[in-house]
Amino acid sequence: MNRIGFDNEKYLKIQSERIKERIGHFDGKLYLEFGGKLFDDFHASRVLPGFQPDSKLRMLLQLKNEAEVLMVINAEDIERNKKRGDLEIGYDEDVIRLIKMYRQKGLQVNSVVITRFAQTMAVENFIKRLEKHKTKVYRHYKIDGYPNNVAFITSDMGFGRDEFVETTKPLVIVTAPGPGSGKMATCLSQLYNENKRGVKAGYAKFETFPVWNLPLKHPVNLAYEAATADLNDVNMIDPFHLAAYGETTVNYNRDVEIFPVLNAIFSGIYGESPYKSPTDMGVNMVGYCITDDDVCQEASKQEIVRRYFKACEGVFRETGSEKEIYKIELLMKQAGINQEYRAVVPACRERSKKEKLPAAAIELNDGTIVTGGATKLLGALSAALLNSLKILAGIPHEVNVISPSAIEPIQKLKIEYLGSKNPALHTDETLIALSMSAATDENARKAMEQLPKLRGCQAHTSEILAHVDVKEAGKLGLGLTSEPVSEKIWK
Repeated sequence: MNRIGFDNEKYLKIQSERIKERIGHFDGKLYLEFGGKLFDDFHASRVLPGFQPDSKLRMLLQLKNEAEVLMVINAEDIERNKKRGDLEIGYDEDVIRLIKMYRQKGLQVNSVVITRFAQTMAVENFIKRLEKHKTKVYRHYKIDGYPNNVAFITSDMGFGRDEFVETTKPLVIVTAPGPGSGKMATCLSQLYNENKRGVKAGYAKFETFPVWNLPLKHPVNLAYEAATADLNDVNMIDPFHLAAYGETTVNYNRDVEIFPVLNAIFSGIYGESPYKSPTDMGVNMVGYCITDDDVCQEASKQEIVRRYFKACEGVFRETGSEKEIYKIELLMKQAGINQEYRAVVPACRERSKKEKLPAAAIELNDGTIVTGGATKLLGALSAALLNSLKILAGIPHEVNVISPSAIEPIQKLKIEYLGSKNPALHTDETLIALSMSAATDENARKAMEQLPKLRGCQAHTSEILAHVDVKEAGKLGLGLTSEPVSEKIWK
Protein backbone atom coordinates (compact mmCIF):
# COMPACT_ATOMS: atom_id res chain seq x y z
CA MET A 1 0.00 0.00 0.00
CA ASN A 2 1.22 3.50 -0.86
CA ARG A 3 1.57 4.88 2.67
CA ILE A 4 4.23 7.51 3.36
CA GLY A 5 6.66 7.13 6.25
CA PHE A 6 9.42 9.58 5.32
CA ASP A 7 9.50 13.39 4.99
CA ASN A 8 11.55 13.98 1.86
CA GLU A 9 11.41 17.79 1.95
CA LYS A 10 12.64 17.87 5.55
CA TYR A 11 15.47 15.55 4.53
CA LEU A 12 16.59 17.83 1.70
CA LYS A 13 16.67 20.77 4.11
CA ILE A 14 18.38 19.34 7.18
CA GLN A 15 20.83 17.13 5.29
CA SER A 16 22.27 20.06 3.33
CA GLU A 17 22.40 22.11 6.55
CA ARG A 18 24.33 19.34 8.32
CA ILE A 19 26.92 19.21 5.54
CA LYS A 20 27.36 23.00 5.62
CA GLU A 21 27.81 22.80 9.38
CA ARG A 22 30.53 20.15 8.99
CA ILE A 23 32.41 22.30 6.43
CA GLY A 24 32.53 25.01 9.11
CA HIS A 25 34.36 22.68 11.53
CA PHE A 26 37.45 22.78 9.35
CA ASP A 27 39.30 25.43 7.31
CA GLY A 28 36.35 25.87 4.96
CA LYS A 29 37.24 22.67 3.08
CA LEU A 30 35.53 19.28 3.40
CA TYR A 31 36.10 16.05 1.52
CA LEU A 32 32.85 14.12 1.69
CA GLU A 33 33.18 10.42 0.90
CA PHE A 34 29.90 9.52 -0.73
CA GLY A 35 28.76 5.91 -0.28
CA GLY A 36 26.10 4.26 -2.42
CA LYS A 37 24.31 5.78 -5.37
CA LEU A 38 24.10 9.52 -5.85
CA PHE A 39 20.82 9.09 -7.73
CA ASP A 40 18.46 6.21 -8.54
CA ASP A 41 18.64 5.06 -4.89
CA PHE A 42 15.73 2.65 -5.19
CA HIS A 43 16.68 0.68 -2.07
CA ALA A 44 16.22 3.77 0.09
CA SER A 45 12.91 4.58 -1.63
CA ARG A 46 11.64 1.05 -0.94
CA VAL A 47 12.52 0.89 2.78
CA LEU A 48 11.68 4.56 3.49
CA PRO A 49 8.39 5.19 1.63
CA GLY A 50 8.41 8.85 0.67
CA PHE A 51 12.16 8.98 0.01
CA GLN A 52 12.62 9.94 -3.63
CA PRO A 53 15.24 7.98 -5.62
CA ASP A 54 16.97 11.23 -6.64
CA SER A 55 16.86 12.81 -3.15
CA LYS A 56 20.62 12.79 -2.59
CA LEU A 57 21.21 14.45 -5.94
CA ARG A 58 18.53 17.08 -5.21
CA MET A 59 20.10 17.71 -1.81
CA LEU A 60 23.54 18.23 -3.37
CA LEU A 61 22.08 20.53 -6.01
CA GLN A 62 21.10 22.82 -3.14
CA LEU A 63 24.85 23.04 -2.45
CA LYS A 64 26.01 23.17 -6.08
CA ASN A 65 27.51 26.67 -5.77
CA GLU A 66 29.76 25.36 -2.98
CA ALA A 67 30.43 21.85 -4.29
CA GLU A 68 32.33 19.93 -6.93
CA VAL A 69 32.46 16.20 -7.66
CA LEU A 70 35.70 14.23 -7.67
CA MET A 71 35.39 10.83 -9.36
CA VAL A 72 37.62 7.94 -8.29
CA ILE A 73 38.42 4.70 -10.13
CA ASN A 74 40.89 1.89 -9.41
CA ALA A 75 43.40 1.22 -12.22
CA GLU A 76 43.00 -2.52 -11.63
CA ASP A 77 39.26 -2.24 -12.36
CA ILE A 78 40.05 -0.50 -15.66
CA GLU A 79 42.58 -3.15 -16.61
CA ARG A 80 40.28 -6.12 -15.93
CA ASN A 81 37.19 -4.32 -17.27
CA LYS A 82 35.23 -4.70 -14.05
CA LYS A 83 31.50 -4.25 -14.71
CA ARG A 84 28.57 -2.85 -12.77
CA GLY A 85 26.20 -5.73 -12.15
CA ASP A 86 23.04 -3.64 -12.62
CA LEU A 87 24.04 -1.90 -15.87
CA GLU A 88 26.48 -4.43 -17.35
CA ILE A 89 28.93 -1.71 -18.32
CA GLY A 90 32.56 -1.33 -17.31
CA TYR A 91 33.57 0.93 -14.41
CA ASP A 92 35.56 3.07 -16.86
CA GLU A 93 32.52 3.52 -19.09
CA ASP A 94 30.39 4.29 -16.05
CA VAL A 95 32.75 7.04 -14.89
CA ILE A 96 32.31 8.83 -18.21
CA ARG A 97 28.53 8.24 -18.10
CA LEU A 98 28.32 9.66 -14.58
CA ILE A 99 30.46 12.70 -15.42
CA LYS A 100 28.09 13.56 -18.27
CA MET A 101 25.02 13.07 -16.06
CA TYR A 102 26.39 15.13 -13.15
CA ARG A 103 27.30 17.97 -15.47
CA GLN A 104 23.88 17.86 -17.12
CA LYS A 105 22.29 18.14 -13.67
CA GLY A 106 24.38 21.20 -12.84
CA LEU A 107 27.14 19.69 -10.67
CA GLN A 108 30.73 20.66 -11.40
CA VAL A 109 33.05 17.75 -12.24
CA ASN A 110 36.62 18.77 -12.99
CA SER A 111 38.75 15.77 -12.10
CA VAL A 112 39.17 12.01 -11.91
CA VAL A 113 41.65 10.23 -9.64
CA ILE A 114 43.04 6.88 -10.81
CA THR A 115 44.03 4.97 -7.67
CA ARG A 116 46.68 2.23 -7.52
CA PHE A 117 47.92 3.76 -10.76
CA ALA A 118 49.73 1.55 -13.26
CA GLN A 119 50.71 2.67 -16.75
CA THR A 120 48.96 0.15 -18.97
CA MET A 121 47.41 0.53 -22.40
CA ALA A 122 43.87 0.28 -21.00
CA VAL A 123 44.58 2.99 -18.40
CA GLU A 124 46.27 5.28 -20.92
CA ASN A 125 43.36 4.92 -23.36
CA PHE A 126 40.95 5.78 -20.55
CA ILE A 127 42.98 8.90 -19.70
CA LYS A 128 42.79 10.03 -23.32
CA ARG A 129 39.00 9.62 -23.29
CA LEU A 130 38.72 11.68 -20.10
CA GLU A 131 40.86 14.44 -21.54
CA LYS A 132 38.55 14.60 -24.57
CA HIS A 133 35.75 15.27 -22.08
CA LYS A 134 37.77 18.17 -20.63
CA THR A 135 38.44 16.27 -17.40
CA LYS A 136 41.78 16.43 -15.57
CA VAL A 137 43.35 13.14 -14.49
CA TYR A 138 45.41 12.65 -11.32
CA ARG A 139 47.47 9.61 -10.39
CA HIS A 140 47.49 8.09 -6.90
CA TYR A 141 49.82 5.20 -6.24
CA LYS A 142 49.76 1.93 -4.37
CA ILE A 143 51.32 2.34 -0.91
CA ASP A 144 53.04 -0.65 0.62
CA GLY A 145 51.59 -1.43 4.04
CA TYR A 146 48.35 0.53 3.50
CA PRO A 147 46.40 1.08 5.71
CA ASN A 148 48.36 -0.15 8.73
CA ASN A 149 51.85 1.32 8.26
CA VAL A 150 50.73 4.76 9.39
CA ALA A 151 54.17 6.37 9.70
CA PHE A 152 55.06 5.45 6.11
CA ILE A 153 51.60 6.30 4.74
CA THR A 154 51.67 9.81 6.24
CA SER A 155 55.05 10.65 4.73
CA ASP A 156 56.45 12.02 1.49
CA MET A 157 56.99 8.42 0.35
CA GLY A 158 53.35 7.56 1.06
CA PHE A 159 50.58 10.08 0.42
CA GLY A 160 53.30 12.57 -0.53
CA ARG A 161 53.90 10.72 -3.82
CA ASP A 162 50.29 11.17 -4.95
CA GLU A 163 49.44 13.95 -7.38
CA PHE A 164 47.56 16.64 -5.49
CA VAL A 165 44.10 17.27 -6.93
CA GLU A 166 43.47 20.98 -7.47
CA THR A 167 39.94 21.76 -6.25
CA THR A 168 38.13 25.09 -6.18
CA LYS A 169 35.06 24.56 -3.97
CA PRO A 170 34.63 24.25 -0.18
CA LEU A 171 32.84 20.89 -0.57
CA VAL A 172 34.44 18.07 -2.57
CA ILE A 173 32.10 15.12 -3.11
CA VAL A 174 34.24 12.03 -3.58
CA THR A 175 32.33 9.30 -5.39
CA ALA A 176 33.01 6.23 -7.55
CA PRO A 177 31.28 3.75 -9.85
CA GLY A 178 31.41 0.99 -7.23
CA PRO A 179 33.09 -0.40 -4.09
CA GLY A 180 36.84 -0.91 -3.90
CA SER A 181 37.61 2.16 -5.99
CA GLY A 182 39.71 3.92 -3.35
CA LYS A 183 37.46 6.79 -2.22
CA MET A 184 38.65 6.84 1.38
CA ALA A 185 42.33 6.62 0.41
CA THR A 186 41.80 9.51 -2.01
CA CYS A 187 40.21 11.63 0.73
CA LEU A 188 43.04 10.88 3.17
CA SER A 189 45.70 11.62 0.55
CA GLN A 190 44.07 14.97 -0.14
CA LEU A 191 43.93 15.77 3.60
CA TYR A 192 47.65 15.03 3.92
CA ASN A 193 48.59 17.16 0.92
CA GLU A 194 46.20 19.98 1.86
CA ASN A 195 47.79 20.04 5.32
CA LYS A 196 51.26 20.35 3.76
CA ARG A 197 49.94 23.41 1.95
CA GLY A 198 48.70 24.95 5.18
CA VAL A 199 45.01 24.01 4.84
CA LYS A 200 43.40 21.92 7.58
CA ALA A 201 40.79 20.30 5.35
CA GLY A 202 38.22 17.95 6.84
CA TYR A 203 36.82 14.53 6.07
CA ALA A 204 33.29 13.20 6.52
CA LYS A 205 31.45 10.11 5.37
CA PHE A 206 27.97 10.09 3.86
CA GLU A 207 26.38 6.65 4.04
CA THR A 208 22.59 6.37 4.16
CA PHE A 209 22.68 2.93 5.78
CA PRO A 210 22.81 1.61 8.38
CA VAL A 211 20.86 4.41 10.04
CA TRP A 212 23.01 5.28 13.04
CA ASN A 213 20.20 6.53 15.30
CA LEU A 214 17.82 3.58 14.78
CA PRO A 215 18.08 0.39 16.89
CA LEU A 216 20.56 -2.27 15.76
CA LYS A 217 17.81 -4.76 14.83
CA HIS A 218 15.37 -2.23 13.40
CA PRO A 219 13.97 -3.62 10.10
CA VAL A 220 15.42 -0.66 8.16
CA ASN A 221 18.91 -1.67 9.33
CA LEU A 222 18.23 -5.37 8.82
CA ALA A 223 17.16 -4.57 5.25
CA TYR A 224 20.55 -2.92 4.69
CA GLU A 225 22.26 -6.14 5.80
CA ALA A 226 20.05 -8.06 3.37
CA ALA A 227 20.99 -5.66 0.57
CA THR A 228 24.70 -6.22 1.25
CA ALA A 229 24.52 -9.95 1.96
CA ASP A 230 26.99 -10.56 -0.88
CA LEU A 231 29.54 -8.34 0.93
CA ASN A 232 28.81 -9.99 4.29
CA ASP A 233 28.50 -6.60 5.99
CA VAL A 234 27.29 -6.75 9.58
CA ASN A 235 25.62 -3.97 11.53
CA MET A 236 27.02 -3.47 15.01
CA ILE A 237 26.97 -1.11 17.96
CA ASP A 238 29.72 1.50 17.57
CA PRO A 239 31.93 0.67 20.61
CA PHE A 240 34.04 3.83 20.20
CA HIS A 241 30.96 6.10 20.32
CA LEU A 242 29.58 4.22 23.33
CA ALA A 243 32.89 4.59 25.19
CA ALA A 244 33.30 8.28 24.30
CA TYR A 245 29.75 9.49 24.87
CA GLY A 246 27.81 6.71 26.61
CA GLU A 247 25.42 6.75 23.63
CA THR A 248 24.36 3.66 21.65
CA THR A 249 24.65 4.14 17.89
CA VAL A 250 24.80 1.77 14.93
CA ASN A 251 27.52 1.45 12.35
CA TYR A 252 28.77 -1.42 10.21
CA ASN A 253 31.70 -3.71 10.76
CA ARG A 254 34.10 -2.36 8.13
CA ASP A 255 33.93 1.22 9.45
CA VAL A 256 34.32 0.04 13.05
CA GLU A 257 37.25 -2.23 12.18
CA ILE A 258 39.14 0.46 10.22
CA PHE A 259 38.51 3.30 12.70
CA PRO A 260 41.64 2.77 14.87
CA VAL A 261 43.75 2.95 11.71
CA LEU A 262 41.89 6.04 10.47
CA ASN A 263 42.29 7.65 13.86
CA ALA A 264 46.05 7.06 13.69
CA ILE A 265 46.20 8.46 10.14
CA PHE A 266 44.25 11.57 11.20
CA SER A 267 46.71 12.01 14.08
CA GLY A 268 49.62 11.54 11.66
CA ILE A 269 48.23 14.28 9.43
CA TYR A 270 46.89 16.78 11.97
CA GLY A 271 48.74 15.87 15.15
CA GLU A 272 45.39 14.80 16.65
CA SER A 273 42.18 13.20 15.41
CA PRO A 274 39.03 15.35 15.02
CA TYR A 275 36.82 12.30 15.65
CA LYS A 276 36.23 9.97 18.57
CA SER A 277 34.15 7.36 16.73
CA PRO A 278 33.06 6.16 13.27
CA THR A 279 29.63 7.64 14.00
CA ASP A 280 31.28 11.05 14.51
CA MET A 281 32.56 10.92 10.92
CA GLY A 282 29.07 10.54 9.46
CA VAL A 283 26.66 13.30 8.45
CA ASN A 284 23.58 11.19 7.72
CA MET A 285 20.26 12.75 8.81
CA VAL A 286 17.85 10.12 7.41
CA GLY A 287 16.79 8.87 10.84
CA TYR A 288 15.45 12.31 11.77
CA CYS A 289 13.10 12.33 8.77
CA ILE A 290 11.10 9.16 9.47
CA THR A 291 7.53 10.28 10.12
CA ASP A 292 5.81 6.88 10.49
CA ASP A 293 8.03 4.17 11.91
CA ASP A 294 5.42 1.44 11.40
CA VAL A 295 5.26 2.18 7.66
CA CYS A 296 9.05 2.04 7.33
CA GLN A 297 9.26 -1.16 9.37
CA GLU A 298 6.66 -2.83 7.16
CA ALA A 299 8.35 -1.66 3.96
CA SER A 300 11.72 -2.90 5.22
CA LYS A 301 10.35 -6.34 6.09
CA GLN A 302 8.95 -6.56 2.56
CA GLU A 303 12.39 -5.59 1.24
CA ILE A 304 14.11 -8.35 3.23
CA VAL A 305 11.81 -10.96 1.66
CA ARG A 306 12.34 -9.39 -1.76
CA ARG A 307 16.12 -9.66 -1.28
CA TYR A 308 15.68 -13.31 -0.27
CA PHE A 309 14.01 -14.18 -3.57
CA LYS A 310 16.64 -12.18 -5.49
CA ALA A 311 19.38 -14.16 -3.72
CA CYS A 312 17.63 -17.44 -4.58
CA GLU A 313 17.40 -16.35 -8.20
CA GLY A 314 21.11 -15.47 -8.15
CA VAL A 315 21.99 -18.98 -7.02
CA PHE A 316 19.70 -20.46 -9.68
CA ARG A 317 21.42 -18.38 -12.37
CA GLU A 318 24.83 -19.24 -10.89
CA THR A 319 25.60 -15.57 -10.27
CA GLY A 320 25.14 -15.67 -6.50
CA SER A 321 26.16 -17.66 -3.44
CA GLU A 322 24.16 -19.85 -1.08
CA LYS A 323 25.83 -17.93 1.75
CA GLU A 324 23.68 -14.93 0.75
CA ILE A 325 20.53 -17.04 1.12
CA TYR A 326 21.59 -18.31 4.56
CA LYS A 327 22.41 -14.76 5.67
CA ILE A 328 19.01 -13.40 4.59
CA GLU A 329 17.17 -16.38 6.11
CA LEU A 330 18.79 -15.43 9.43
CA LEU A 331 17.74 -11.80 8.95
CA MET A 332 14.14 -12.90 8.26
CA LYS A 333 14.14 -14.81 11.56
CA GLN A 334 15.45 -11.73 13.37
CA ALA A 335 12.65 -9.66 11.80
CA GLY A 336 10.05 -12.32 12.69
CA ILE A 337 8.99 -12.95 9.09
CA ASN A 338 9.13 -15.66 6.42
CA GLN A 339 8.76 -15.93 2.64
CA GLU A 340 4.96 -15.75 2.80
CA TYR A 341 5.02 -12.51 4.79
CA ARG A 342 4.95 -11.03 1.31
CA ALA A 343 1.21 -11.43 0.59
CA VAL A 344 1.62 -12.00 -3.16
CA VAL A 345 3.73 -15.12 -2.53
CA PRO A 346 1.07 -17.47 -1.05
CA ALA A 347 -1.55 -16.14 -3.50
CA CYS A 348 0.71 -16.89 -6.47
CA ARG A 349 1.73 -20.30 -5.14
CA GLU A 350 -1.89 -21.29 -4.49
CA ARG A 351 -3.03 -20.45 -8.03
CA SER A 352 -0.05 -22.15 -9.64
CA LYS A 353 -0.56 -25.29 -7.54
CA LYS A 354 -4.31 -25.37 -8.25
CA GLU A 355 -4.00 -24.98 -12.04
CA LYS A 356 -0.61 -26.72 -12.41
CA LEU A 357 0.48 -23.84 -14.63
CA PRO A 358 2.67 -20.73 -14.26
CA ALA A 359 0.91 -18.01 -12.26
CA ALA A 360 1.42 -14.47 -11.04
CA ALA A 361 -0.06 -12.32 -8.28
CA ILE A 362 -0.20 -8.54 -7.92
CA GLU A 363 -1.07 -6.65 -4.72
CA LEU A 364 -2.79 -3.37 -5.54
CA ASN A 365 -2.23 -0.31 -3.41
CA ASP A 366 -5.50 -0.86 -1.53
CA GLY A 367 -4.37 -4.36 -0.50
CA THR A 368 -6.42 -6.25 -3.10
CA ILE A 369 -4.62 -9.37 -4.39
CA VAL A 370 -5.13 -10.11 -8.10
CA THR A 371 -3.87 -13.30 -9.75
CA GLY A 372 -3.43 -14.48 -13.30
CA GLY A 373 -2.50 -17.77 -14.93
CA ALA A 374 -0.53 -18.46 -18.09
CA THR A 375 -2.45 -19.33 -21.26
CA LYS A 376 -1.47 -19.88 -24.88
CA LEU A 377 -2.31 -16.21 -25.43
CA LEU A 378 -0.73 -14.54 -22.42
CA GLY A 379 2.14 -15.10 -20.02
CA ALA A 380 1.25 -15.29 -16.33
CA LEU A 381 2.39 -11.76 -15.49
CA SER A 382 0.58 -10.38 -18.54
CA ALA A 383 -2.63 -12.09 -17.41
CA ALA A 384 -2.33 -10.75 -13.85
CA LEU A 385 -1.54 -7.32 -15.23
CA LEU A 386 -4.68 -7.20 -17.39
CA ASN A 387 -6.84 -8.53 -14.55
CA SER A 388 -5.47 -5.77 -12.30
CA LEU A 389 -6.17 -3.06 -14.85
CA LYS A 390 -9.74 -4.30 -15.26
CA ILE A 391 -10.33 -4.19 -11.50
CA LEU A 392 -8.87 -0.67 -11.28
CA ALA A 393 -11.06 0.47 -14.21
CA GLY A 394 -14.22 -1.23 -12.91
CA ILE A 395 -14.43 -3.51 -15.95
CA PRO A 396 -16.10 -6.95 -15.43
CA HIS A 397 -13.64 -9.86 -15.43
CA GLU A 398 -15.32 -11.61 -18.38
CA VAL A 399 -14.86 -8.59 -20.67
CA ASN A 400 -11.87 -8.83 -23.02
CA VAL A 401 -9.92 -5.59 -23.21
CA ILE A 402 -7.61 -6.86 -25.96
CA SER A 403 -9.21 -7.97 -29.20
CA PRO A 404 -7.99 -11.16 -30.94
CA SER A 405 -7.18 -9.03 -33.98
CA ALA A 406 -4.54 -7.25 -31.87
CA ILE A 407 -3.01 -10.47 -30.49
CA GLU A 408 -2.92 -12.60 -33.64
CA PRO A 409 -0.48 -10.47 -35.70
CA ILE A 410 1.97 -10.33 -32.78
CA GLN A 411 1.83 -14.11 -32.34
CA LYS A 412 2.28 -14.65 -36.07
CA LEU A 413 5.33 -12.39 -36.06
CA LYS A 414 6.83 -14.25 -33.07
CA ILE A 415 6.27 -17.80 -34.34
CA GLU A 416 6.50 -17.56 -38.12
CA TYR A 417 9.09 -14.83 -38.56
CA LEU A 418 11.13 -14.60 -35.34
CA GLY A 419 11.35 -18.33 -34.59
CA SER A 420 9.88 -18.21 -31.09
CA LYS A 421 8.36 -21.42 -29.67
CA ASN A 422 6.24 -19.58 -27.14
CA PRO A 423 3.15 -17.88 -28.59
CA ALA A 424 2.15 -16.31 -25.26
CA LEU A 425 2.58 -12.54 -25.16
CA HIS A 426 5.27 -11.06 -22.93
CA THR A 427 4.43 -7.98 -20.88
CA ASP A 428 5.69 -5.48 -23.45
CA GLU A 429 3.78 -7.24 -26.25
CA THR A 430 0.64 -7.28 -24.11
CA LEU A 431 0.87 -3.55 -23.53
CA ILE A 432 1.34 -2.94 -27.26
CA ALA A 433 -1.73 -5.06 -28.01
CA LEU A 434 -3.69 -3.15 -25.34
CA SER A 435 -2.70 0.19 -26.84
CA MET A 436 -3.75 -1.01 -30.32
CA SER A 437 -7.13 -2.06 -28.94
CA ALA A 438 -7.50 1.24 -27.06
CA ALA A 439 -7.70 3.10 -30.38
CA THR A 440 -11.15 1.60 -31.05
CA ASP A 441 -12.34 0.04 -27.79
CA GLU A 442 -13.53 2.14 -24.82
CA ASN A 443 -12.80 -0.58 -22.23
CA ALA A 444 -9.25 -1.02 -23.50
CA ARG A 445 -8.75 2.74 -23.25
CA LYS A 446 -10.05 2.79 -19.67
CA ALA A 447 -7.80 -0.14 -18.76
CA MET A 448 -4.71 1.51 -20.23
CA GLU A 449 -5.40 4.70 -18.27
CA GLN A 450 -4.97 2.72 -15.04
CA LEU A 451 -1.30 1.88 -15.70
CA PRO A 452 0.08 4.69 -13.46
CA LYS A 453 -1.83 3.15 -10.52
CA LEU A 454 0.41 0.07 -10.67
CA ARG A 455 3.43 2.04 -9.49
CA GLY A 456 4.41 0.86 -6.03
CA CYS A 457 2.36 -2.34 -6.28
CA GLN A 458 3.94 -5.70 -5.43
CA ALA A 459 4.09 -8.73 -7.73
CA HIS A 460 5.29 -12.33 -7.55
CA THR A 461 5.51 -15.04 -10.22
CA SER A 462 5.80 -18.80 -9.92
CA GLU A 463 8.77 -18.87 -12.31
CA ILE A 464 11.74 -16.71 -13.20
CA LEU A 465 10.63 -14.46 -16.02
CA ALA A 466 12.27 -13.52 -19.29
CA HIS A 467 14.43 -10.40 -19.09
CA VAL A 468 11.91 -8.38 -21.13
CA ASP A 469 9.15 -9.06 -18.56
CA VAL A 470 11.42 -8.05 -15.67
CA LYS A 471 12.36 -4.85 -17.49
CA GLU A 472 8.74 -3.91 -18.23
CA ALA A 473 7.71 -4.61 -14.63
CA GLY A 474 10.41 -2.16 -13.53
CA LYS A 475 9.14 0.49 -15.94
CA LEU A 476 5.64 0.08 -14.52
CA GLY A 477 6.98 0.48 -10.98
CA LEU A 478 6.06 -3.05 -9.86
CA GLY A 479 8.09 -4.57 -7.03
CA LEU A 480 8.69 -7.97 -8.62
CA THR A 481 9.95 -11.24 -7.16
CA SER A 482 9.91 -14.75 -8.60
CA GLU A 483 10.25 -18.34 -7.45
CA PRO A 484 13.71 -19.69 -8.38
CA VAL A 485 12.26 -22.03 -11.00
CA SER A 486 13.03 -22.01 -14.72
CA GLU A 487 10.56 -20.50 -17.16
CA LYS A 488 8.66 -23.25 -18.99
CA ILE A 489 8.22 -23.15 -22.76
CA TRP A 490 4.88 -23.99 -24.32
CA LYS A 491 5.03 -26.97 -26.66
